[in-house]
Order: sequence, then structure tokens, then C-alpha cells
Amino acid sequence: MKEFDIKKGWYGKIEGEQLPKIMEDVFGNVAEEDGAFVSKFGVLARIEAKILSKTVIAIDTVNAEGTFNDEMILDSKRALNKFMEQATGFDAKARMKREQKKAKEGKI
Repeated sequence: MKEFDIKKGWYGKIEGEQLPKIMEDVFGNVAEEDGAFVSKFGVLARIEAKILSKTVIAIDTVNAEGTFNDEMILDSKRALNKFMEQATGFDAKARMKREQKKAKEGKI
């Protein structure tokens, strides 16, 4: 699982039953397994999200087997980015910048 920072003050928007509701809205399905929320969408056979603390969320994805057209791949990527933005409070560009900063500091 890859860990992502949660924007300061954003935890209130995903705590409790709000994270699975976001997953349901974006992916159309959600289930709970061992404290994590699991879904699937398009080329993503498994999307697992678990809140580790008020500042960190862990998200893991597994790609489905097979051949897919470009549109299906792009739709899946867009949905995942939409979910991650709603779950972390950061858009893709901000998440990338935070990862680069951590890498430079040797934290990852």
C-alpha cells in the first residue's frame, strides 16, 4: 500500500462513513474488509483504501488482467484521481510535489 498525506483539516470530510460514501459515489461499489474499504472500477480489479491516521491514508490498486481499450483505461485513471483528490484534499499535481519533496528529504 502506498501512503498519501491528507490535507490539514481534511480528515473531517473522510472520517467515519464518509470515505466509503466517496468510494460508492466515484466507483459505484464498496465493501469493507479488515478495516479497509475495497472497490473495483474499469481496469482496476481492486482499489483498497484505509485511513491510518488523521494525516495519512493508504491506497492500493491492482490492475485487472486482459486487454483494455484506451478509453476504459483513461476512465479508470480519471475515477481514481477523482477519488484520491476527494480522499486526500490534494489534486494529482500537489500529491506529486509532496512525494518529490519527501524523496529529496529521504523520507521515502
